[in-house]
Amino acid sequence: MTLKSLLVLVLTVLFAATPFLTQPFTGYDPTIFPVVIERPSIQPAGYAFSIWLVIYLWLIAHAGFGFWTRAKSLDWDETRLPLAISLGFGTAWLFYAAHFPLLATLGLMFMLATALAAFLTADEFYDRWLLSGALAIYAGWLSAATCVSTGILIAGYGLMTDTESAFAMIAAVGVIAGTVQFLRPEMPVYGATVIWALVGVVFRNIAANVPVALAAAGVTAGMAALLAWQWRKRRNSI
Repeated sequence: MTLKSLLVLVLTVLFAATPFLTQPFTGYDPTIFPVVIERPSIQPAGYAFSIWLVIYLWLIAHAGFGFWTRAKSLDWDETRLPLAISLGFGTAWLFYAAHFPLLATLGLMFMLATALAAFLTADEFYDRWLLSGALAIYAGWLSAATCVSTGILIAGYGLMTDTESAFAMIAAVGVIAGTVQFLRPEMPVYGATVIWALVGVVFRNIAANVPVALAAAGVTAGMAALLAWQWRKRRNSI
């Protein structure tokens, strides 16, 4: 258990340091794709990516506390292997993502799957904010980012138009996030993170692609309603 907690700590530090070791990633180069789309509708406004600072800091707090205080905790240990795998792939991701969007999208899917495995196995009552909270914000952003990357790929290879792809991926975010949030009602951080990403899509398209903005706003409202319903249910059960 101590070895796994150390592995998570090391990988978390490497993961957080990666942006300082690579060129800034500002999205896929549109000229890589057969269909050149200068401004993909599914991609959130630039400000939305500032959440990575919060994700890095929260994960570092999670890993440090887990190593120094919870190294032998069975509750924490259940999450460590899938989280370590996700962080390992995440550490490598920035080194190849800009040049290989298909591989980058597959990498995001694997990171998301392992992050969700960690989040869904975290004990909901044990060190709630340092254990589950860190995993929630990480998995929440990956849920949105994976759909964004997939949407850009679909449109870039001409499988759908830019708008059709955005609609499909907004719906996918809603289904994935709604399901996960329903399974973890005590951890609203996950749903709030997805809402943050969706609001970024709204602002990105509010003038340029109104139908996509409205679709993203609709799913945002649905996620907010789910969080509100879960909060009322928890409050009434106390």
